[in-house]
Amino acid sequence: MSAKHLGFTILILIVLTVFFVPDLQGQNGKISREDYILKYRDVAINEMKLYGIPASITLAQGILESGHGNSELTRKANNHFGIKCHAGWKGDRYHMDDDAKDECFRVYEDASESFRDHSIFLKTRLRYQFLFDLELTDYKGWARGLKKAGYATNPRYPQLLIKIIEQHQLHQYDDPNIAISNQSIADNSKSKTKVNTADKQYVPENSKAYELVGTGGDGREIYQNNGVKFVFARKNDNFLKIATEFNLYVYQIYKNNELDKKDQLKVGQIVYLERKKRKAAVDFHTVQAGESMHMISQKYGIRLKQLYKKNRMEEGTEPVPGEQLFLRKKRPR
Repeated sequence: MSAKHLGFTILILIVLTVFFVPDLQGQNGKISREDYILKYRDVAINEMKLYGIPASITLAQGILESGHGNSELTRKANNHFGIKCHAGWKGDRYHMDDDAKDECFRVYEDASESFRDHSIFLKTRLRYQFLFDLELTDYKGWARGLKKAGYATNPRYPQLLIKIIEQHQLHQYDDPNIAISNQSIADNSKSKTKVNTADKQYVPENSKAYELVGTGGDGREIYQNNGVKFVFARKNDNFLKIATEFNLYVYQIYKNNELDKKDQLKVGQIVYLERKKRKAAVDFHTVQAGESMHMISQKYGIRLKQLYKKNRMEEGTEPVPGEQLFLRKKRPR
């Protein structure tokens, strides 16, 4: 090849490299702050409406704690706020070096669970209660208050949050009347089974059939079924109210009762405070008209997944009236 042709070939390669080689940052899956804000702003707004934490604070903390979604902990554990395991955490765990070697951090199934746990973490701990006396629009007060309450050890933590909020105008999301603009909340809260929300309600015909074992802080009676403690839902109850009353996280109420965020409580409905058992106290149940697998699992205090396994049924399918379900042993083939 002549020198003239060689020079022309090199020029063509340079042009192709400049204009057609993909962005390496995109290949590595990293996202910008702007992308992070667009992706999670509606989640933060939803949490603000439910728990009273400014959306700007939630977003700024998420950006700071997770490296706007690019940190190892966020990528490996969906943990956006660096929340450690602490006593009582029953979920999956991820270990990595932080303030100390091999520290334990919580693992979430998706980002929305991390945002929800962050809200519960602040809402249910006494040292943060004074923050909820502040206005939603007082992001500076919240930022300074978080440092005062001991959320972070960095002495510049408030300044860092305030800088992020003002740089990206996150305070625009602190209006309590702001609407949620896209489907991020709905997408993150889809039920993982094919059971309808209407089927996830069980109101017992006779509450006296259950053993009374104690009372809660406000006099609510605590019952026991199959060795598992539960309460009956009252008028105007919600998952947060029950979780707070019994010093639990909301995700624990969801998990114990195999419910999700879009389910609504019905007066008289059983709400388990502990995880249900792998098998029931009786051997069989004959399905009645209108009964779903979830209703039966609540009736006998048996985990829904185990009920499906014992009866060799596909999860999400429903039994027919008159069918006999196995509650302790596995159905013979």
